[in-house]
Amino acid sequence: FKTTVENVCNKKPIKILEPYDLEKIKRLIIEKKLSAVPVVNDCNVLVDILFWEEIFDSTEHRKPKSSLSNPVVIMAGGKGTRLDPFTKILPKPLIPIGDKPIIEIIIDKFVDYGVNDFYLTLNHKSKIIKSYFEELSPSFNVEFVLEDSPYGTAGSINLLKGRFSEPVIVTNCDIIIDCDYHDFVTHHTKNKFDLTLAASLKNYKIPYGICELSNGGVLEKIVEKPEYNYLVNTGMYVLNPDMIKLIPEKKHFDMTDFMEVIKSSGGKVGVYPISESSWIDTGEWAEYKKAVQKISF
Repeated sequence: FKTTVENVCNKKPIKILEPYDLEKIKRLIIEKKLSAVPVVNDCNVLVDILFWEEIFDSTEHRKPKSSLSNPVVIMAGGKGTRLDPFTKILPKPLIPIGDKPIIEIIIDKFVDYGVNDFYLTLNHKSKIIKSYFEELSPSFNVEFVLEDSPYGTAGSINLLKGRFSEPVIVTNCDIIIDCDYHDFVTHHTKNKFDLTLAASLKNYKIPYGICELSNGGVLEKIVEKPEYNYLVNTGMYVLNPDMIKLIPEKKHFDMTDFMEVIKSSGGKVGVYPISESSWIDTGEWAEYKKAVQKISF
């Protein structure tokens, strides 16, 4: 506290000069994992601060500006063991939030964009899920794709090989994402990615002093209550249909395996950032309870 500010401040901060290119700022924020970027004028005077949430998303629900014709695949074959005992009786996609099951909330958000074709990959308690939609008699098209056995988070997509002619949106059945789906697909096609995943910025604050050691266990320094930012995979993707052939038939195959195969074959895997507030994970009890409190109908 006895030293001057100039001895401890960052003298080379990351900053943007007016006028700026929003796409370049997006790439900078993703690369550096920044939560905010200062904007300065020619005199190096601060004129604005661009925050992650303002650039990539909004916490407010927005009416879609454009419609989508892309098909949507919902991976709904898992057992949902993290939601026991609910999933001892109900399949995970039919766990209610308010007066609707999770899967119907997910579908409604795509229907708002004009999406009409949905493919549900099923395994665990598939008959109950099929019966629910038969009783619902929805205005959109639903096709059920049955797995003989659990094929992982990507394996069942192989069962849809040759069915699509345009990029397909793939999503887990336990996540609710409130973002601009049209912009998501546009980001994928514009950057010529073969697979694009939606990623959320997560901030973790360690409530303790962290010890940094050198060789031999000698304490170098203690960092008090550090904060870390990570881009977390939300479980929603846009996929080029010609990539589906890379998924092995009738084999357990996860999305992480799929991404590695795409990259090793010369393909490109991209990232579409969304704000933390735009992603609701209902796959475990703590997050499910938050979702029930957050979502109102």
